[in-house]
Amino acid sequence: MRTMLTTHPDQTPDVDVRSDAAEALSVCAAYCSSCADACLAEDDVAALRRCIRNNLDCADICAAAARVVARQTAGDASMFSSLLASCIEACERCADECETHADHHEHCRACAMACRRCAMACRSLLEAVVPGD
Repeated sequence: MRTMLTTHPDQTPDVDVRSDAAEALSVCAAYCSSCADACLAEDDVAALRRCIRNNLDCADICAAAARVVARQTAGDASMFSSLLASCIEACERCADECETHADHHEHCRACAMACRRCAMACRSLLEAVVPGD
């Protein structure tokens, strides 16, 4: 992602942090989708219903945000900030839920870690784009 962003004609000063966030968002979306699928394969799917829902919501939000974050051409700062804030919230909720199952399901542990990394990357980008927020 970094290579793509550094070749863009409209360079922004936050290329490194933007690249890290775009990659973390893409990885998180994949982990969440995979975790939801793994939860569906478990014997007690009903007990994982909330986890599956959080996984799917987080995956969709992160996938959309990854595409938006990868765009450097002038965008709406308010919308961008709101989107990052939504990602942070979705990642934290998903991580919290996955962590309740992490002792029994390794896929939930891995997903929670990806969500935490993604939330951190989104916070870093939000701070770079909107200092003091």
